[in-house]
Amino acid sequence: MKKIAILEGDGIGPEAMAEGIKVLKVIEARNDITFDLVHAPFGATAWFSHGSSFPEETKKLVDEADAVIKGPIGLSHEESKQIPVDEQPERGALLPMRARMNTYANYRPVFLPKALAHFSPLKPEIIGEGIDLIMVRELVGGVYFGKKERGVNAEGKRYVTEALEYDEDQIRNILVKAFDLAMTRKKVLHNIHKSNVLKSSVLWNEVLEEVKVDYPEVEVIHMLVDAAATHLCLNPTQFDVMVMENMFGDILSDQGGGILGSLGLMPSACIGPNSAYYEPSHGSAPDIAGKGIANPYSLIGSFAMMLEYSFDMKEESKNIWDAMQAVFAAGFSTSDLSKPGSGVTMLSTSEFGDKVVEYLEKNA
Repeated sequence: MKKIAILEGDGIGPEAMAEGIKVLKVIEARNDITFDLVHAPFGATAWFSHGSSFPEETKKLVDEADAVIKGPIGLSHEESKQIPVDEQPERGALLPMRARMNTYANYRPVFLPKALAHFSPLKPEIIGEGIDLIMVRELVGGVYFGKKERGVNAEGKRYVTEALEYDEDQIRNILVKAFDLAMTRKKVLHNIHKSNVLKSSVLWNEVLEEVKVDYPEVEVIHMLVDAAATHLCLNPTQFDVMVMENMFGDILSDQGGGILGSLGLMPSACIGPNSAYYEPSHGSAPDIAGKGIANPYSLIGSFAMMLEYSFDMKEESKNIWDAMQAVFAAGFSTSDLSKPGSGVTMLSTSEFGDKVVEYLEKNA
């Protein structure tokens, strides 16, 4: 039996999570495996119900689980202001969970086959035969986890200091993950950095040269982060595996969602030495919560990534991806991804999940 912590999160999280669980039940029914799904509060809703964005019962479950599935977190700006700054879900729940699990490796696939190119704002000639790259982001270091100080200086002016901190072990760990992944794909690794300005990138590149010795088959291409942002728009098909530090990865992976047409098309895996959690890259969309129009693709995809990375069920993971692509290819979508009159049949959140299950069962 595999224990999975289910953290539904806020906004559209619960309704999207229900569709991921629906798909997982199909996998469970046709394989020699049992999933023990245990729900726990997490995020802004947890603060209002439990007085903490990351309650003790959730911490205990996360420690015990074989894997964690997390929905999006956060509420509207006005609601969020009711929560103390340090307890707001990103600071009070998400970053502490990453640190607790040491999920230092974040994988975010940017995948758009040619048949779904209509979702992207990019021209068809730029998309070509499709986009298929994966961003590897260091997740527990850098400025997000460095020393922070806020106060008033001797001149009476407010100031803030946030330090970008890495040591060589943190850098080496994520680079090894990226090289290992590159070896399973096209053996090309784009190293994204800013060594012309940041000394942290200078150290990053020094460690990369040391790690590279163990991977003579992998071609390394160095690219400044600002240039990478441009190339993702102009020529995204040149990339296969991209590796970068925390803040660069946060920004570029959201840009990856942009070239797909929506962050709703980008799941992610957050891998640590002993466990992992999986989450959609999109936000909680409180403005459409409860309306049944959110596409669950990213959360269902997060379940697929869990099957691959935590439970070594690569074939079933692929079956889920294929089923979701088949739903889109058959002319179905949801209104948060497609506009009326775009020639597709609009489905609700639950109807999209039902269609995925239907195609998945056909591929049994």
